[in-house]
Amino acid sequence: MEFEIIHVPEQRMFKTEIEGRTAFVQYRLLNGCLDIIHTIVPRPLEGNGIAAALVKAAYDYALANGLKPKATCSYAVKWLQRHPELNDIVGVD
Repeated sequence: MEFEIIHVPEQRMFKTEIEGRTAFVQYRLLNGCLDIIHTIVPRPLEGNGIAAALVKAAYDYALANGLKPKATCSYAVKWLQRHPELNDIVGVD
């Protein structure tokens, strides 16, 4: 499944539109961290790697802009656990 991820900084989100449905991650900027607070993928689109691609896009943006990745959202926490290469730079409270 192909899809384009768009950064919408004024809404602090990365999103994609697929089959008329919107999937997104929402983040907050706090103390030099980009903290993902919500990951939403409509049920009919689940299992296609969309959530992972959205989280990766957000964290790629964070790293490119000198921000530390952080996760409040349970999906983003699990995603970071699967990417131990980020352990040394993950933001903590």
